[in-house]
Amino acid sequence: MIILIPAYEPDARLTGLIRQLRAADPGLRILVVDDGSGPDYQQPFKDAAGLGCTILRHTPNRGKGYALKQGFAHIAAHHPAEDVVCADSDGQHSVTDILAVSGAVLTRPTAMVLGTRSFRGNVPLRSRVGNAVTGWLFRLATGRTLGDTQTGLRGYPSAMLTWLQRVEGNRYEYELNLLLQAGRAGHGIETIPISTIYLDGNSSSHFRPLADSLRIYSPLLKYSLSSLAAFAVDAGALLVLNALTGSLLASVVGARVISSTLNFGINRRLVFRHAGTRPVAATARRYFLLVFALLVANFGILTLLVTAGLPLVAAKAVTEAVLFVAGYAVQHRHVFGTTPGPRRVTSPAGRRHSSGTGVPGIVERETNPRTTETP
Repeated sequence: MIILIPAYEPDARLTGLIRQLRAADPGLRILVVDDGSGPDYQQPFKDAAGLGCTILRHTPNRGKGYALKQGFAHIAAHHPAEDVVCADSDGQHSVTDILAVSGAVLTRPTAMVLGTRSFRGNVPLRSRVGNAVTGWLFRLATGRTLGDTQTGLRGYPSAMLTWLQRVEGNRYEYELNLLLQAGRAGHGIETIPISTIYLDGNSSSHFRPLADSLRIYSPLLKYSLSSLAAFAVDAGALLVLNALTGSLLASVVGARVISSTLNFGINRRLVFRHAGTRPVAATARRYFLLVFALLVANFGILTLLVTAGLPLVAAKAVTEAVLFVAGYAVQHRHVFGTTPGPRRVTSPAGRRHSSGTGVPGIVERETNPRTTETP
């Protein structure tokens, strides 16, 4: 088992965590990735090296996702049969919880294991709100409810190492992308409860509320802009076609064909471009079947609400809101996503679970020119 810790500008809490891990299990391999922290923050990494940890470095700061993928690449190259547990460097995860996730991964060879917090008690507002919003987005995209989509305490079996390096994202969006794409890659998601720990109001977090939130929620934002563009084209085409033909029915159908074709192209190339790899023809068939179904549903819901006494404008707003959510979910799961392949099941008897080098204090050498290690 390898403990992977990405760190950016850490303090003494990183050293404290490593000491506790060493005390709990002296044979653990611990890999720390310095995500471009700079010369003023090297003491914790020197301390970690002195405690037998492998240290990888890159400059400049590239983000948590990049640091995690660098760690996964190193493990795949040097310890391909080892499972991995990722933990944060700022003391947010207790050693008890890290070891609990480690133990859970050994019994789940085809699933990632999330250490999930309950978010009860004194939880910073931005953390509570952020988790609620990403939880809603995850449920919208996958149909599954997770209580903690932002947890950094995660365990991955060795069979996932190649896939972990392929998922898009270099910053905080990477960990959400892993959850969104796990099902289609044939990987399960399991959870175990852990403590909810926030030190000093989570002041050590390097999460940038505006920039990183835009990265995390960008698929939904791009979908909204794509839908708005399609609406504008639909309205413009309707006016032009009606002026040319004088037929309202032909104009409505023609405008919808034009706007839907535009929307399909934008969604396939920009909004859901990482969701899957279905052929264009198969994707187009699914998409235009969805367009037809949404058109029928639009008429049905609108008629029902107006008959019930709701004003037309309000009924239209409610209808579009409901179908916006449904359209996003169906496109992400069934139109642009891939059909899940068979799960890769590896017999536990055929997997090696070495607990460490057996020689505390050894620092392994990395030959990748983009990384260096503390001697």
